[in-house]
Amino acid sequence: MALQQLDVSDQMRECIDNCFEATQACEWCADACLDEDMDMSRCIRFCRDVADVASTHARFMVRNSEFSEDLAATCADACEECADECEQHDHEHCQVCADVLEACAESCRRMAGS
Repeated sequence: MALQQLDVSDQMRECIDNCFEATQACEWCADACLDEDMDMSRCIRFCRDVADVASTHARFMVRNSEFSEDLAATCADACEECADECEQHDHEHCQVCADVLEACAESCRRMAGS
């Protein structure tokens, strides 16, 4: 079943897409950080946390969970913290990740307020 066939608003569909994109970006960033010469442990930890919370939030939205709104706020907070960390590094994977996380945080904030 395509996401377009689900009975969800455009706002929710955008947030679901952003959460799955954030999950992928964070997994990629965390993996790439392992190969860096400097200590990237904080970035890796944040990315792993966001990957887990964003994918969980997306699944909660798809199944119309009553906890989705609360999780949206947590996901937005985690995305913002991780983006702040990633922005401190010049690595391409960190910069791409930060951009993706900013979009995810914005859409999650909208879902938290709905």
